[in-house]
Amino acid sequence: MLFLENIRMAVTSLKANKTRAFLTMLGIIIGISSVIAIMTVGNSLSASLSDSMQSMGANNVEVYITRKYPEKDEKENGIVFGTVDRSKKITEDDLITDEMIANLLKDFEDSIEAISATEDVESSVIKSGTESASVSVMGVSQGYFVANNVKLKAGSQISASDASGARNVCMVSDQLVDDLYDGDYEATVGRQISMEALNQTLTFTVVGVYEYHRTQMESMLMGSSSSVTNLYIPLTTAKRLTHSRNYAYFDVVGKTGVDPDRLASKVKTYLQGYYRSNAYLTVDTFSMATMVESMTTMMGTITLAISIIAGIALLVGGIGVMNIMLVSITERTREIGTRKALGATNGSIRIQFITEAMIICLIGGAIGVGLGIVMGAVAAKALGYAASPSIGSIIGSLVFSLAIGVFFGYYPANKAAKMNPIEALRYE
Repeated sequence: MLFLENIRMAVTSLKANKTRAFLTMLGIIIGISSVIAIMTVGNSLSASLSDSMQSMGANNVEVYITRKYPEKDEKENGIVFGTVDRSKKITEDDLITDEMIANLLKDFEDSIEAISATEDVESSVIKSGTESASVSVMGVSQGYFVANNVKLKAGSQISASDASGARNVCMVSDQLVDDLYDGDYEATVGRQISMEALNQTLTFTVVGVYEYHRTQMESMLMGSSSSVTNLYIPLTTAKRLTHSRNYAYFDVVGKTGVDPDRLASKVKTYLQGYYRSNAYLTVDTFSMATMVESMTTMMGTITLAISIIAGIALLVGGIGVMNIMLVSITERTREIGTRKALGATNGSIRIQFITEAMIICLIGGAIGVGLGIVMGAVAAKALGYAASPSIGSIIGSLVFSLAIGVFFGYYPANKAAKMNPIEALRYE
């Protein structure tokens, strides 16, 4: 009951001095809203980056050819310097072969779901009447659609028979169909399209239309203009056109439940066996899961650092609360004296004014949270991200504002509690 009575008196005091109370809260409002807005934008950016990485395949392991760094010169201080012979030109025979990939799949069949290999052909332009669309012709294995979560909107994916026969078939994006064929996806399947590439005219039959997703980076760089989308053809067809046989890199898709980092290490060790006698080249791997974790950690650290800087405004607001509480206590000296004369203890007086400081900070914190969520959502939307306010930061900010109320309200409250009731009653 005493606590509720203290709250009632605190609210009555604030109503009696609305303008002063609001100006006192202003520092708290600015501090809390800044922290919440920054945390919202940071979380939105982190979530967007994480989603982008996930769509690229968080369980994917990139495998690639790299040059060896032999240890050559050891100095007295123990530092070892490595040198690389970059004059050695990488030939087709140095690259990863289909046989190596087949053996990898066989020996890791319990861990690997698919292998994604690609071959870039050339960029070109497809025309239909007065309209045109830019495409990047890319040969892909069937595992590419698993690794990159490619979704169909019409037709079918490139089949095993298309790949084995190195047929001139392709998959085009829904954006290309929207730009050239009025968005009629079903009618586009079976259509023949031609383009100039590799110093010749290439003609492909469309077997499928896939759903194209523009990345956040593309949206920021290109605005509303049309993107260059991929035109997928069988990997065997691409290699026939480019006269290539082997691979400088490919992606491994781990099965559900398989640790991507451990898989990356095992694949690396396995394939390095093929390059043990190669003095210049070896195989290395990179896990997308590691990149996702690194990006998330980095964004969290940056957001936290900026939030701490913004939180300095809370300390300034807390000083303002302490200052106004000292003024309020001076104005209410006779009230304090009367309460003490009627039997109020030092503790009850102290709690009364600490409660009042907490109420000021809590109201200011609640207003700041609401304002911060709005500011964060507007900023995130302006940057092209979905707003993602942090529940933890909201709760933490409110708790912190209450703590500021206690910390900065204690000194004035303690001063009020120690007043001599006789001197307080004589105060004019």
